[in-house]
Amino acid sequence: MGIVAGLDSSSAFTHIVVCDTDTGAVLRQGFAAHPVEARATDVDPQAWLLSLGEAATGGLLEGVEAIGVSAQQHGLVPLDQQGNPVRPALLGNDRRAQAAAADLVDGLGGRQTWAEAVGSVPQAAQPVSKLRWMARTEPEAAQRVASVLQPHDWLVWQLLGRPARRTTDRGAASGTGYWSAETGAYRPDLVELALGHQAALPEVLGPSDTAGTTPEGLLISAGTGETMAAALGLGLGAGDAVVSLGASGSVMAVHHQALSDPTGTITSFADATGQYMPVVHTSNAVRALRGSAEMLGVESLDDLSTLALKSTPGASGLVLLPYLEGERTPRLPHAAGTLCGLRRESMKPEHLARAAFEGMLCSLADALDVLRGRGVEVRRVFLLGAAAALHAVQTIAPALLGTQVVVPQPAEYAALGAARQAAWALGVSRGTADPLTPPAWQGAAAQVLEPGAELSVGQAVRQQYAATRDQIHPGAFDPAG
Repeated sequence: MGIVAGLDSSSAFTHIVVCDTDTGAVLRQGFAAHPVEARATDVDPQAWLLSLGEAATGGLLEGVEAIGVSAQQHGLVPLDQQGNPVRPALLGNDRRAQAAAADLVDGLGGRQTWAEAVGSVPQAAQPVSKLRWMARTEPEAAQRVASVLQPHDWLVWQLLGRPARRTTDRGAASGTGYWSAETGAYRPDLVELALGHQAALPEVLGPSDTAGTTPEGLLISAGTGETMAAALGLGLGAGDAVVSLGASGSVMAVHHQALSDPTGTITSFADATGQYMPVVHTSNAVRALRGSAEMLGVESLDDLSTLALKSTPGASGLVLLPYLEGERTPRLPHAAGTLCGLRRESMKPEHLARAAFEGMLCSLADALDVLRGRGVEVRRVFLLGAAAALHAVQTIAPALLGTQVVVPQPAEYAALGAARQAAWALGVSRGTADPLTPPAWQGAAAQVLEPGAELSVGQAVRQQYAATRDQIHPGAFDPAG
């Protein structure tokens, strides 16, 4: 039996799992919160190393042969010629680059040109937009930038002792805005467009490649972004999709090819196995539930869930379009939410509560249809996020999403995915593993929900929602792009 570790450095904490190489069974774990100052938008990356060291105390890594690193996505660590940060790292939650992203879209000739170039349209979170923001607002610091890394790249580089070779992986690279998942190549001209000059970019490793070995002989795998690591930890494969329920929402799936979407609705990421992860985002998900709970004066989402289940499918004709803060799918950046179907009999708290859940899930089902419309097979949907545990979500989702729904038990899936990658790279380095197939570990413990006889009811609810959507915003939604 061998032992490997997976390290996940999120925006708020570091979590380490130590796993059996053959089965993935978790042997021990470590945890450390990041300092408060490391949860802002400007962060000294040394804070991540301090948190890592704290999480690994007490002999946690004793006997470990390989480590995989997962970290928060879309962060930017700009380095000078000596490899030192020219400024604090800019994290993915930084929205100061919104105007810079718009400038980049115009500078290259529009959304379609960007989508065709790198599979995505610049957003404030992406490193390419952060580089543009630096060039515009911190020109002296920008001029000193000689190379750029993301958080997981920087952590891997530090663990290896800051070698001359700097690396990343396909998953993290595909979120930069200057690497294309479809072509597997950088677009250095886009870095120059953003920053004003060229900068060195890390070598992009394959999923089972090794980034290097520490002076102590510990193998470090390629690492990846949190989303890709979580997918690997969950054991996602072809036919699987994930619906993530945060304040905003996202739908992603595993697919055999990158999708070039001229509208920019689909963002084409690479995953951590050699396949691809097309993603569709919505601006509103759980925020629609929280807003409805406040409107109805209920104390918690659990109370809202209980209230909603006192209503019936279709909420007595009440439809909520949950576009509270504009919307990305369909692209309605200036839209507001809409409540339709008010009749005397529908003006009851339980119907509004039900309409909130149905509106959120219908919106995410629309996002899922965008992927299906581009030929992505969806045989089952994994529901992630704290709201996935709500009884109303679990009751309503299978019928509205139109497929089997899997609700995994809470676990550190990003850290588990990083550990699985480490086991894969270790096996390949020893000639005992297939470089194209990750090790077969135990699947995630989960609750499985079937649409069953409610499927036709769900279709009727979606038709009611679609009719309202198309009446209020005619022509805005086209699942075929």
